[in-house]
Amino acid sequence: MTPREILNFLGVAEKLKSVLRHSWTSTGRQESVAEHSWRLCVFAWLLKNRFPDINMNKVIRMCLFHDLGEALTGDIPSFEKTGSDENTEKLAISRILDMLDDDLKAELAALFREMEEQKTREARLYKTLDKLEAVIQHNEAPLETWIPLEYELNLTYADDYVKGDPFLEEFREQMRKDTLEKIAGGK
Repeated sequence: MTPREILNFLGVAEKLKSVLRHSWTSTGRQESVAEHSWRLCVFAWLLKNRFPDINMNKVIRMCLFHDLGEALTGDIPSFEKTGSDENTEKLAISRILDMLDDDLKAELAALFREMEEQKTREARLYKTLDKLEAVIQHNEAPLETWIPLEYELNLTYADDYVKGDPFLEEFREQMRKDTLEKIAGGK
Protein backbone atom coordinates (compact mmCIF):
# COMPACT_ATOMS: atom_id res chain seq x y z
CA MET A 1 0.00 0.00 0.00
CA THR A 2 1.16 3.51 -0.69
CA PRO A 3 1.54 6.04 2.10
CA ARG A 4 -1.63 7.81 0.82
CA GLU A 5 -3.62 4.56 0.91
CA ILE A 6 -2.43 3.84 4.45
CA LEU A 7 -3.31 7.36 5.53
CA ASN A 8 -6.76 7.04 3.95
CA PHE A 9 -7.44 3.79 5.81
CA LEU A 10 -6.18 5.25 9.09
CA GLY A 11 -8.46 8.24 8.48
CA VAL A 12 -11.46 5.94 8.41
CA ALA A 13 -10.25 4.06 11.49
CA GLU A 14 -9.78 7.39 13.30
CA LYS A 15 -13.52 7.99 13.09
CA LEU A 16 -13.99 5.23 15.69
CA LYS A 17 -12.49 7.63 18.24
CA SER A 18 -15.50 9.91 17.69
CA VAL A 19 -18.26 7.33 17.22
CA LEU A 20 -19.98 7.11 20.58
CA ARG A 21 -21.46 3.94 22.02
CA HIS A 22 -24.47 3.52 24.21
CA SER A 23 -22.10 2.83 27.14
CA TRP A 24 -20.70 5.43 29.51
CA THR A 25 -17.35 5.55 31.26
CA SER A 26 -16.80 5.60 35.00
CA THR A 27 -16.38 9.38 34.79
CA GLY A 28 -19.83 9.85 33.26
CA ARG A 29 -18.88 10.51 29.65
CA GLN A 30 -19.99 8.44 26.68
CA GLU A 31 -17.54 5.79 25.58
CA SER A 32 -16.22 5.71 22.02
CA VAL A 33 -16.10 2.61 19.84
CA ALA A 34 -12.29 2.91 19.76
CA GLU A 35 -12.14 2.85 23.57
CA HIS A 36 -14.34 -0.23 23.70
CA SER A 37 -12.22 -2.03 21.08
CA TRP A 38 -8.99 -1.12 22.85
CA ARG A 39 -10.15 -2.46 26.21
CA LEU A 40 -11.57 -5.55 24.55
CA CYS A 41 -8.06 -6.24 23.19
CA VAL A 42 -6.60 -5.78 26.68
CA PHE A 43 -9.25 -8.15 28.07
CA ALA A 44 -8.35 -10.84 25.53
CA TRP A 45 -4.64 -10.39 26.22
CA LEU A 46 -5.24 -10.83 29.97
CA LEU A 47 -6.91 -14.17 29.31
CA LYS A 48 -4.28 -15.58 26.93
CA ASN A 49 -2.87 -18.00 29.52
CA ARG A 50 -6.39 -19.14 30.46
CA PHE A 51 -6.98 -20.39 26.91
CA PRO A 52 -3.68 -21.95 25.75
CA ASP A 53 -5.41 -23.95 22.99
CA ILE A 54 -6.89 -20.83 21.39
CA ASN A 55 -5.00 -18.54 19.03
CA MET A 56 -5.26 -15.43 21.18
CA ASN A 57 -3.41 -13.31 18.63
CA LYS A 58 -6.31 -14.00 16.27
CA VAL A 59 -8.83 -13.25 19.04
CA ILE A 60 -7.09 -9.93 19.67
CA ARG A 61 -7.24 -9.10 15.94
CA MET A 62 -10.96 -9.88 16.02
CA CYS A 63 -11.38 -7.58 19.01
CA LEU A 64 -9.38 -4.88 17.28
CA PHE A 65 -11.36 -4.86 14.02
CA HIS A 66 -14.82 -6.18 14.97
CA ASP A 67 -16.53 -2.76 15.02
CA LEU A 68 -14.64 -1.24 12.07
CA GLY A 69 -17.85 -0.84 10.04
CA GLU A 70 -19.18 1.51 12.71
CA ALA A 71 -16.71 4.12 11.43
CA LEU A 72 -19.23 4.60 8.62
CA THR A 73 -22.51 3.46 10.18
CA GLY A 74 -22.23 4.66 13.76
CA ASP A 75 -23.00 2.42 16.73
CA ILE A 76 -26.36 0.80 17.28
CA PRO A 77 -26.82 -0.96 20.64
CA SER A 78 -27.24 -4.73 20.29
CA PHE A 79 -30.71 -4.57 21.83
CA GLU A 80 -31.82 -2.20 19.02
CA LYS A 81 -29.91 -3.66 16.05
CA THR A 82 -32.01 -5.09 13.22
CA GLY A 83 -31.13 -7.34 10.29
CA SER A 84 -31.15 -4.28 8.09
CA ASP A 85 -28.62 -2.59 10.39
CA GLU A 86 -26.39 -5.66 10.19
CA ASN A 87 -26.55 -5.62 6.38
CA THR A 88 -25.68 -1.92 6.33
CA GLU A 89 -22.67 -2.63 8.56
CA LYS A 90 -21.53 -5.48 6.28
CA LEU A 91 -21.66 -3.13 3.30
CA ALA A 92 -19.66 -0.55 5.24
CA ILE A 93 -17.03 -3.16 6.10
CA SER A 94 -16.82 -4.15 2.45
CA ARG A 95 -16.28 -0.50 1.45
CA ILE A 96 -13.57 -0.10 4.06
CA LEU A 97 -11.83 -3.34 3.08
CA ASP A 98 -11.78 -2.17 -0.54
CA MET A 99 -9.30 0.48 0.61
CA LEU A 100 -6.71 -2.21 1.37
CA ASP A 101 -4.28 -4.02 -0.91
CA ASP A 102 -5.31 -7.53 -1.96
CA ASP A 103 -3.38 -9.37 0.77
CA LEU A 104 -4.62 -7.25 3.67
CA LYS A 105 -8.14 -7.20 2.24
CA ALA A 106 -8.17 -11.01 2.00
CA GLU A 107 -6.83 -11.33 5.55
CA LEU A 108 -9.45 -9.04 7.08
CA ALA A 109 -12.29 -10.40 4.92
CA ALA A 110 -11.47 -13.91 6.18
CA LEU A 111 -11.40 -12.61 9.76
CA PHE A 112 -14.81 -10.95 9.38
CA ARG A 113 -16.24 -14.15 7.83
CA GLU A 114 -14.91 -16.19 10.73
CA MET A 115 -16.40 -13.75 13.25
CA GLU A 116 -19.76 -13.82 11.51
CA GLU A 117 -19.92 -17.60 11.13
CA GLN A 118 -19.00 -18.21 14.79
CA LYS A 119 -17.69 -21.71 14.00
CA THR A 120 -14.22 -21.42 15.52
CA ARG A 121 -13.27 -21.26 19.17
CA GLU A 122 -11.51 -17.98 18.47
CA ALA A 123 -14.63 -16.39 17.01
CA ARG A 124 -16.81 -17.63 19.86
CA LEU A 125 -14.35 -16.39 22.50
CA TYR A 126 -14.06 -12.96 20.86
CA LYS A 127 -17.88 -12.66 20.78
CA THR A 128 -18.16 -13.73 24.41
CA LEU A 129 -15.55 -11.20 25.53
CA ASP A 130 -17.24 -8.47 23.47
CA LYS A 131 -20.49 -9.06 25.32
CA LEU A 132 -18.80 -9.36 28.71
CA GLU A 133 -16.88 -6.11 28.19
CA ALA A 134 -20.17 -4.29 27.64
CA VAL A 135 -21.46 -5.57 31.00
CA ILE A 136 -18.21 -4.61 32.72
CA GLN A 137 -18.49 -1.10 31.27
CA HIS A 138 -22.07 -0.74 32.44
CA ASN A 139 -21.04 -1.83 35.92
CA GLU A 140 -18.41 0.91 35.91
CA ALA A 141 -20.71 3.63 34.57
CA PRO A 142 -22.85 5.77 36.87
CA LEU A 143 -26.22 4.15 37.45
CA GLU A 144 -28.03 7.29 36.23
CA THR A 145 -26.69 6.55 32.72
CA TRP A 146 -28.58 3.24 32.60
CA ILE A 147 -31.89 2.94 30.76
CA PRO A 148 -34.61 0.80 32.41
CA LEU A 149 -34.01 -2.39 30.40
CA GLU A 150 -30.34 -2.43 31.45
CA TYR A 151 -31.20 -3.37 35.03
CA GLU A 152 -32.26 -6.81 33.78
CA LEU A 153 -29.93 -6.95 30.79
CA ASN A 154 -26.85 -6.44 32.93
CA LEU A 155 -27.87 -9.48 34.96
CA THR A 156 -28.38 -11.78 31.96
CA TYR A 157 -26.38 -10.44 28.99
CA ALA A 158 -23.80 -12.97 27.72
CA ASP A 159 -25.10 -15.79 29.91
CA ASP A 160 -25.60 -18.09 26.91
CA TYR A 161 -22.10 -17.32 25.66
CA VAL A 162 -20.24 -18.36 28.82
CA LYS A 163 -22.07 -21.68 29.27
CA GLY A 164 -19.76 -24.68 29.29
CA ASP A 165 -16.61 -22.86 30.33
CA PRO A 166 -16.15 -22.93 34.13
CA PHE A 167 -13.86 -19.89 34.22
CA LEU A 168 -16.12 -17.75 32.03
CA GLU A 169 -19.17 -18.88 34.02
CA GLU A 170 -17.41 -17.87 37.26
CA PHE A 171 -16.35 -14.57 35.67
CA ARG A 172 -19.93 -13.85 34.57
CA GLU A 173 -21.23 -14.71 38.03
CA GLN A 174 -18.82 -12.21 39.60
CA MET A 175 -20.06 -9.58 37.17
CA ARG A 176 -23.66 -10.38 38.13
CA LYS A 177 -22.77 -9.87 41.80
CA ASP A 178 -21.15 -6.55 40.88
CA THR A 179 -24.35 -5.52 39.08
CA LEU A 180 -26.53 -6.42 42.06
CA GLU A 181 -24.23 -4.49 44.40
CA LYS A 182 -24.31 -1.50 42.06
CA ILE A 183 -28.12 -1.52 41.86
CA ALA A 184 -28.48 -2.00 45.64
CA GLY A 185 -26.03 0.84 46.29
CA GLY A 186 -27.72 3.14 43.80
CA LYS A 187 -24.42 4.16 42.21
